[in-house]
Amino acid sequence: MRQGITDAVKHLLIINVVMFIGTIFVGNGAFYQWFALYFPPNPNFQPWQILTHMFMHGGGDLKEFSIMHIAFNMFALWMFGTAVEQIFGWKKFIIFYLLSGFGAAIIQIAFLYFQYNMGLTTLIDSGVSQTEVLSILSEGKYSTAWLPLLGDQFDSFIGAFNGTMVGASGAIMGVLVAFGMLFPESKLMLIFLPVPIKAKYFIPGIIALDLFSAISGSSIFSPSNTAYMAHVGGALTGFLLMYFWKKNENDKYRWN
Repeated sequence: MRQGITDAVKHLLIINVVMFIGTIFVGNGAFYQWFALYFPPNPNFQPWQILTHMFMHGGGDLKEFSIMHIAFNMFALWMFGTAVEQIFGWKKFIIFYLLSGFGAAIIQIAFLYFQYNMGLTTLIDSGVSQTEVLSILSEGKYSTAWLPLLGDQFDSFIGAFNGTMVGASGAIMGVLVAFGMLFPESKLMLIFLPVPIKAKYFIPGIIALDLFSAISGSSIFSPSNTAYMAHVGGALTGFLLMYFWKKNENDKYRWN
């Protein structure tokens, strides 16, 4: 494989950096509110956010996590995306990247709907009107009367409605899966585990860790607000795309 950076990866890096700068300098969090992905029942949700969120990082300031978020994502995009694009070509790579990002968003939203509906069902069963709940939540508020009714469900219920999703991580997880399937014998290393691990073992391990973190609600490696199910969704979408594309190619050669 030739060294350097491929065209699609280069342009994706530029777009992400430009969007990050916009998030910092467009005042009052307006840029973030326009382009981050909100939960669909939230009044701040807009259809274009399904696309724009994957080019967003951070929440309008220079907090350490925001910088590290984009830095790690862009490094992974360059490191793995360049190799994958050289195999796919730029058009197929862009399609793969965007579809992985969409898949990540869909899985994450479905997970949030599950958490939200569990809490909403509990409130309705307790005699609280659904209209009242939506009205209060849409104002960015909540009722203290919900606390004893929801118990342990309270945080996930409020978090699902008010949470936002930003970052290229879901799309990049799809690219990481593609890399692992194209170059399974390549050896990779984690910073905290400096032992070479083959991609065919390394990547499933990362996905399993994300799935565990999503179910348990915690991780020792990432902030608690990380959208782990988006990572899983991006990886799953990337795997399905690779599987069906490879199957179609095999079928084509079989019939030709």
